[in-house]
Amino acid sequence: MKITKQITVFDAADLSAESTFWAGLLGGTVEAEDDWHTVFVDGAPRLGFQLAPNHVQPDWPDGEQQQIHLDLYVEDVASAHDEAVALGARLLRSADLTAEEGFQVYADPAGHPFCLCWG
Repeated sequence: MKITKQITVFDAADLSAESTFWAGLLGGTVEAEDDWHTVFVDGAPRLGFQLAPNHVQPDWPDGEQQQIHLDLYVEDVASAHDEAVALGARLLRSADLTAEEGFQVYADPAGHPFCLCWG
């Protein structure tokens, strides 16, 4: 099998909020269609977003099981935190930012969890 392209796809009720958030966080751009948005980073498609009007957010990390999550390793977690929150992320679980390594858990605008990691 030869894979020619790999894209992680998120379901979302609000495609614009979801794709704009991830494009901002990853430094990319959005190509939008009626029921599908693609985020491109450095000219390559990285994430897809499909319209799911009845999408239900996971209640994670303390409740229902997560559906999928991304770990984003960053050099400066405090700065990355500020940027993610400014784009619409919600902090779900904080961590000791002075620790040598660790992660904080967030949700994107549609409720998909992701972690900002360091160390």
